Amino acid sequence: MKKKEHPSIRNFERLAKLMDSQFRIPGTNIRFGFDSIIGLVPGAGDITSFIISGFMLLTLAKNGASGFLLARMSMNLIIDAAIGSIPLLGDLFDVVFKANQRNLKLMREHYSEGRHNGSSMKIIIPLLVLLLVIIGFIICLIYKLISWLLF
Repeated sequence: MKKKEHPSIRNFERLAKLMDSQFRIPGTNIRFGFDSIIGLVPGAGDITSFIISGFMLLTLAKNGASGFLLARMSMNLIIDAAIGSIPLLGDLFDVVFKANQRNLKLMREHYSEGRHNGSSMKIIIPLLVLLLVIIGFIICLIYKLISWLLF
């Protein structure tokens, strides 16, 4: 007997396919979705994509998904939004990265295999440390640039 699938998975399968792999380039196995298409609109397209993808997270958070699952899915969306915002390169990245498909896989593993449970701190703390290092590096570069320009 097949294990009953969580209702969120069916809904998000449709959304993930629509956003990441609805269309195929003829003569190839390359698939893309509306994420790549609306991403062509500078700024507004990427924000719209991020909001649509964020819908998954909001629904899962309301349904009690673990902090660890939400943190992993958020990272996929942040990576997709950050690199996706680079003109043209970001649109090509959207075709390859498929953040919604990745998040659907994480959600399936969470509901069917009981994986990705626990606290989000094992993701958030390293990210905060990395962010502090990046900010420190940027401040150092700005300081070096200003001192080079003034002297």
